[in-house]
Amino acid sequence: MHALYVLAAALAFDCSDAFAQGASARPIRVLVASAPGGPSDIQIRLLVPALTAAFGQTIIVDNRPSNNGVVATELAAKSPPDGHTFAVGNSGTHAVNATLYAKLPYDPVRDFVAVTEFSTTGMVVAANARLPGTSIHDLVSHAKKQPGRLNVAIPGATGELAGDALWAQLQVKMTNIHYKGSAPSELALVSGEADLSMLTPLATLAHIQSGKLKAYGITSTQRSPVLPDVPTLAEQGVTGFDIQFWNGLFAPAKTPAASVRTAQRAIAQALQTPETGDRFRQLGLQVVGNTPEEFAAIVKRDVEKFRRIIIESGIPRL
Repeated sequence: MHALYVLAAALAFDCSDAFAQGASARPIRVLVASAPGGPSDIQIRLLVPALTAAFGQTIIVDNRPSNNGVVATELAAKSPPDGHTFAVGNSGTHAVNATLYAKLPYDPVRDFVAVTEFSTTGMVVAANARLPGTSIHDLVSHAKKQPGRLNVAIPGATGELAGDALWAQLQVKMTNIHYKGSAPSELALVSGEADLSMLTPLATLAHIQSGKLKAYGITSTQRSPVLPDVPTLAEQGVTGFDIQFWNGLFAPAKTPAASVRTAQRAIAQALQTPETGDRFRQLGLQVVGNTPEEFAAIVKRDVEKFRRIIIESGIPRL
């Protein structure tokens, strides 16, 4: 799987570089709020060839990792809406952050046009292999013996919310440590710098298969197709728990409708091809490719959904 990630990135770079040699138009920048190698980064690089062909311009992936993706998302929100800037957003940057931050420097709904959703997936309650047991109840028993001693690597706002809501429901105390995206959190977990994290199947699969990480459960109501032996939290008696992570493309508010339509059409069509769509599914992702209107409705719905979770769970605002 690691080789697959590298190949995807290499293909994206090759396509962009080849086109750049003959392109005269100003490049289109796609801001990514995480480090290279994370789920958001891998997905957009798989879609770069389709966007390059659709726009006839060079597509530059601009990684700006930061805690909870705030830096890149704010930069996108404040960029000129001329069709030359897009951003990969997720359920954290465009839904959770709306309530998690007392003074968020952008509005996830007002400052953006939703273009299309790439994918959705449950998250893995992942742990360093040295932790005991295999079920979520084994983890709870271990954590209650040493309240606050287990460190949780925070890859982004969705992971933070999912973890905090789960620990509150299970009545255990953990200590959060923020990292700038999924890839650094993954490395911290594998190395033993952190004990736990909420990561996508894409980020954990190879390490779970190699025995470097273990999985205590899945946060969605359905099992992951690439981790079929890992039960959901609901199956283990954690009632009403269903938090999913999604990724999608956004543009600054007032971006020309023609640019939005071109990007949406290119991505939706690419996700239906074996070359791209099947690759997403191999990575444990459920492909979407919906319309701007459908995606905007999902964003608004999840802003309210996560607001309720944050308030009801008593999660402190940043």
